[in-house]
Amino acid sequence: MLARVLSWLALLARSDAAKDVEILVLRHEIAVLRRGNPRPSMTWIDRAILSALSKLLPTHLRRLRLVSPRTLLRWHADLVARRWTYPRQGRPPTPQPIRTLVLRMARENPSWGYRRIHGELVGLGHRVAASTVWKILKNVGIDPAPLRSGPTWRQFLTAQAHTILAVDFAHVATVFLRRLYILVVIEHGSRRVHIAGITAHPTGAWVTQQARNLFMDLGDQAARFGFLIRDRDSKFTAAFDAVFAGADIRIIRTPVRAPRANAIAERFIGSLRREYLDHLLITGPRHLAAVLGEYVEHYVRHEAPLDHVEVKRLHQQAVAAVC
Repeated sequence: MLARVLSWLALLARSDAAKDVEILVLRHEIAVLRRGNPRPSMTWIDRAILSALSKLLPTHLRRLRLVSPRTLLRWHADLVARRWTYPRQGRPPTPQPIRTLVLRMARENPSWGYRRIHGELVGLGHRVAASTVWKILKNVGIDPAPLRSGPTWRQFLTAQAHTILAVDFAHVATVFLRRLYILVVIEHGSRRVHIAGITAHPTGAWVTQQARNLFMDLGDQAARFGFLIRDRDSKFTAAFDAVFAGADIRIIRTPVRAPRANAIAERFIGSLRREYLDHLLITGPRHLAAVLGEYVEHYVRHEAPLDHVEVKRLHQQAVAAVC
C-alpha cells in the first residue's frame, strides 16, 4: 500500500501535458487491440501516431509501448530491402517438373546412373546438364547406380513376409472375473489368424501341445514358413521352440520391452480388444471360442484386404525391430 501511495504522489509531480499524452497513447493502443486479430496489425497511420506521441513520454514509459526502438529499426530495414532490390543473378534453379522426372527415372530404373538419366532427358527434349542430374540425386539421398541395383528393404521384407509366423498371448476377463488366456498365431503374409487355444491356466506344457496341434492344422502348408516371432514369455519353453525347430523354422525372440518388434500380432490383439471383446461379457471358454471364431472370420474376409498397405508397414517395422 505504501508503494502504491508513493506512485500516486509521483503522478502529482508530472505535468498535465505528459499525462494527456500518456492517455492518448493508451487509448490508441486499446483501439488497435480491440480489432480482434490474433496478432494486432498496425497501419502506417497507427505507427506514425504511436511513434510521434511516444517521443513525448518519459523514458521509462517508452519501453512499455507496442512500438519500440527495435520495431522502428525493423521497419527501416524493411524499407531498405524494398528500395534496393536487384534481379536474381547466377544459374537459374532447375524446374520442379524436371526434378520430379529425374527422381522417378532413378526409382523406377535402379540400374541407371546419372549419365544414363541425363541422356534420356536430352532425348525427351529437356536441356539439363549431367552435373545437375547428379546433384538432384545426391540432395535426396539416392545412391549411385551400382548401389541401387539390388532390392530395397521394402522389397526384401515384403518378399519374406509369407514365410513368417508370429505368436502372442491375449487375455480377457469373464463376467465372473475369471481371466482366460488366448494363444494367437498370425501369418505375416496373408494375415490369416489361428486361435491356437484358450485356457485359464497357461503352462509351458499346454503351450507346447498347442504348437503341435497348430502343425497338424497347417498340414503341408507348414513347410512354407521359415521364421517364428515370439516374445520372451516364460511359457514359451525350450520344448515349444523344439516343435518349430523340428520343422526348420527359426525362432526369433523380440527384444525386452519392445512390442513393436511383434507389431502385427500386437495390432491384431489390440483390434480384437477395441472392436469386439471390450463390448461383450464373456461367460466362459466355450462362449469365448464362439466369439473368437466369428471375429477371426470377419477379420480375414473384410479387414485384411482393405489394409494391405498397413500390413506391409507393420511387417517391415516388426522385422526391422527384431534385426
